[in-house]
Amino acid sequence: MGNSGNGNSRKMKVLIVLLGVITMAAVSVTIWALFFREDSPVLAPDYAPVEKEEYAESIPGDSGDKMVSPKGGGSVSLTYSNRVSIDLSDKQATLMFVNPGKSNQDMVIQIVIQDTVVVQSGTLEAGNQVKTLDLLEGMEKKLAPGGYEGKFVVFYYSQENGEKAIVNTDIPVEITVQE
Repeated sequence: MGNSGNGNSRKMKVLIVLLGVITMAAVSVTIWALFFREDSPVLAPDYAPVEKEEYAESIPGDSGDKMVSPKGGGSVSLTYSNRVSIDLSDKQATLMFVNPGKSNQDMVIQIVIQDTVVVQSGTLEAGNQVKTLDLLEGMEKKLAPGGYEGKFVVFYYSQENGEKAIVNTDIPVEITVQE
């Protein structure tokens, strides 16, 4: 009989160790999920954001004459610089992106580095340009000073109903990050 009591004690110890290992695994997964998991990418909205881009400026001397496009289609004209500068202390990107008045689509611009969206504009209406955009929240902590290959991702939206066009444009850019 003394032997059977010893067997139960051993089973109890194994059970306690097993439960301890399971608890540690659960705590480890929770810590990883809270602090180390990559954020999901920022998605472009299906309809143009209600917020117009706060840094948008009208283009001096732009006539606003629209390009002709087939019914249900769209036409855009872009002017941009393929160099972007990001200042981590200001949490801003300096760029040059123009949506001329002859475009019949509004735009939302993203700046993407290594598959991570670091900047997303509000709606850039035709006839406007932008030279400064704010970094998305927390992106200043994810970037280090140096040079990056990135891209503009441009989404187009109908001026009539705000609906997103089927196509978008990726434009390679060189990005310099400084503190």
